Amino acid sequence: MSVTNPSVNGSKAFIFDMDGVLVDNMKMHAQSWVNLFSDYGLEGLDPDRYLVETAGMKGLDVLRYFLDPAISVEEAERLTELKDILYRVMNREAILPMPGLEVFLDSASENGIRLGIGTGAGPKNIAYVLDLIGMQSRFQAIVGAHQVSHGKPHPETFLKAAELLGADPSSCIVFEDALPGVEAAAAAGMSCIAVTTTNRPEAFADFGNVIRIIDDFSGLRPEELHALSGSVKTMS
Repeated sequence: MSVTNPSVNGSKAFIFDMDGVLVDNMKMHAQSWVNLFSDYGLEGLDPDRYLVETAGMKGLDVLRYFLDPAISVEEAERLTELKDILYRVMNREAILPMPGLEVFLDSASENGIRLGIGTGAGPKNIAYVLDLIGMQSRFQAIVGAHQVSHGKPHPETFLKAAELLGADPSSCIVFEDALPGVEAAAAAGMSCIAVTTTNRPEAFADFGNVIRIIDDFSGLRPEELHALSGSVKTMS
């Protein structure tokens, strides 16, 4: 796969969230969090509520939202690692590439589009998922939770990915399943393709940066997407 010189400005780029976009695994993560929270005394939380309210957030933010607003960074890291171990043990055989993804990535590369990842996952889960689906080498930039100070809906994750890809934010299209991620893309000045693994299509209706809603990548043509992206409503 050829890679364009990263110093060139104005390159077109696709930036993918990982969980729920490259793989349909958000419900797996949600169930792992619910199981963990139940062990720590939080009852009545179900995976659907978790997904709607916090999908795409960093582990620290999730724990402060549901468990303890004053939880320390060290304790949050410990609990997040426990949850991630549970997730990996329970779901290894179920983690597969989204339908049509490999063909879509091939076509994007052939069209000179840079490929990056902007995810709230940590380094172990990033390596775990990308190794399982054999796609570690397809992306020219990968930004995870450990590389940013602010998780989604803050735009830092996507802005950093665009910088590493040598692309202007206005030339980037983000692929997201979670509402905080779509909000982060809007705040970064990026168009967004919404993926319906986590939310129903109508959940994206109020986002002016969503240019298309898809169930998966089957039949999606990369060369058509940048023609759809125009002015983006930047969220304050």
